[in-house]
Amino acid sequence: MDFDFRLDISEVMRAVEATEVVALYFPLIRKTLLIDARSTAVDGPLIKIVPMVATPEERLRALRKLRPRFPRPDSITIIPWPKYVASLERLGIWERIVGRFVNLGFPETVRQCEAAYEELLALEQEEILHAVSGDGYESMWERGVGPSGPQGPEGEGPEPEEGGPEPDAS
Repeated sequence: MDFDFRLDISEVMRAVEATEVVALYFPLIRKTLLIDARSTAVDGPLIKIVPMVATPEERLRALRKLRPRFPRPDSITIIPWPKYVASLERLGIWERIVGRFVNLGFPETVRQCEAAYEELLALEQEEILHAVSGDGYESMWERGVGPSGPQGPEGEGPEPEEGGPEPDAS
């Protein structure tokens, strides 16, 4: 899964360092790492693993429920992460995420960052194990899609067109 997907790492780092709210979503585990750097005297920044949503509008509604004392954010960046979770650390992005909260002076949020990272790793490992064991997955052959196309390896193709040649019945 950690193939050469084209991600602009410098743009991801810029967003992590400067955007108020970042939603980094992981399609494999169907989860989003929600990073909200906004804070008040009552509420500190937020870093939390939440379910993926279908639209940016849904993400804003979900954020509003999580952070009701905050106005709509000035900026939100939504980033798909089609790579392994560990690549965040390998590419230096995780260090930027944690560093932002260190620089803001929120040690509790730094601890939340570490807990979120460990949870993401565990969720990913669990999903990979499910995929390998087939638990919750269906092979293409179970759906009627075989290695030779929609009808399987027997060479059966689509029905002949009206008036076209009939298949050889021998």
